[in-house]
Amino acid sequence: MIPKRVWIDLENTPHVPFFAPIVRELEANGYSVTVTVRDAYQTRELALFWGLKHKCIGRHYGKHKLFKVYGICFRSLQLASTMVWSRPALAISHGSRSQILAAELLRIPSICLEDYEYGAESSLLKPTWLLVPEVLGQVRRGANVLSYPGLKEDVYAPEFEPKPSIKADLGITEDDLLVCIRPPATEAHYHRAASSELFRGTMDMVGSAPDVKIIVLPRNTRQAETLLAEWRVLFSSGKAIIPAHPLDGLNLIWHSDLVISGGGTMNREAAALGVPVYSIFCGEIGAVDRYLEKEGRLVLLHDAEDLKTKLALKRRFKSPPREQSKSLALQSVVAQIVSILEGQLRAASSQSGLSAEVGPLGPSTLLSHGRHARLGKAFEDRERSA
Repeated sequence: MIPKRVWIDLENTPHVPFFAPIVRELEANGYSVTVTVRDAYQTRELALFWGLKHKCIGRHYGKHKLFKVYGICFRSLQLASTMVWSRPALAISHGSRSQILAAELLRIPSICLEDYEYGAESSLLKPTWLLVPEVLGQVRRGANVLSYPGLKEDVYAPEFEPKPSIKADLGITEDDLLVCIRPPATEAHYHRAASSELFRGTMDMVGSAPDVKIIVLPRNTRQAETLLAEWRVLFSSGKAIIPAHPLDGLNLIWHSDLVISGGGTMNREAAALGVPVYSIFCGEIGAVDRYLEKEGRLVLLHDAEDLKTKLALKRRFKSPPREQSKSLALQSVVAQIVSILEGQLRAASSQSGLSAEVGPLGPSTLLSHGRHARLGKAFEDRERSA
C-alpha cells in the first residue's frame, strides 16, 4: 500500500489563509498532510491563528543576496532532513524555493503555485508542475503549466464571514474613517526604492486627513520599529495603530473603508471582497494586477501626483458579503492536486507491485473525468521519460 502523504510548506504570510482550506479538503479526501512553516513575516503566528498543525523549520536571513542564497540552501537541508523519513508523495508550496530544492534532493515531485510572473527564478529550482491563475496562464505557457479559474484569493475569500468585534478590539469608533495600510516588502528581491517613497507620501497624506484612523500592518519586527520611529507622533497620538497580535486579514479588510498596500496579496484580497484598494507597488506590474486594474477593481498609484488625484479618502457602504460557498477556484486547485497524486501513486504502485491506496474523490474535488485522466496520463508520461 502506497502512503497517501502530502507535504505543504508555508514561507510567507499570504500562504497561510490560502492553504488552510486546501489542507482541509485534502484531509477530507483521505490524505495525510504535513505542514512546515518558516519563522518569518508572522507566518508561524498566523498558522497558529488558523489552527494549522505544523512544524516550524528555518527563518529569514535578511535582504542581502548572499544571505538569501545561504538561507534557501540551509533551510532546504533542514526540510530534507525532516521529511526524509516520511517520504510524502508530493510537495506543494506557493513559491517556496527551499521546498523545491529539498524535494529535488529527496526525489519527490513538486507543485509550485504562483501568481506573479516577475518573481526571481533559477534554472536549478524547477518544480515538477506549475499551477497558476488562468489570467497568468496566458503568460506562463509550457507542458507542465496548469491553471485554475479566478485568482489565488478566490480560493479562500468566498468562505469569509465578517466578525464585527474587530473594530472595538482595535479602538476604532463608528465615526472613524478606517484606512488599512501595508508597507512595501523592503527585503524582497523585487522591491524598488520608489515604493518606499510612495509609502512615505501615503503615510504623510493619510495621516494628516481629519477623522481618519490608520491600521498599519508591518511585515516584521524590524519594519515595525522603523515605522514607529519615523511616524512617532502619528502612533503616539493613536492616529495610527500597529496591532499587537496577528489579525484575521480578510476581516480587517472588510471593515476598512479603503486599503493601500505595497504588496500583492492584500490588494487582491480587497478586490475579492469589493473593498476600494490602491496599490503603491512600483515594481514590474504582473498580469493579475493589470487584469484587476482593467476590471476597475484596483487603482495603481505610481507617484505623488497620483496620490493627490486618484486616492479618495471616503467612507464605504459595507454591503453584506456574499453567501458563503465553496469556490470553483478551490475545487479546481484541489482536484488538480488530487489528479497528480493519483498519477504519482499509480506510478509508484506499478513499480513496486503494491496496490495504491487511492479513494474516491469527494464532491469538492470533482472535475470532469476526462481532465483527471489527462492530468494523470501526463504525470505518468513524464515519469517514463525522466
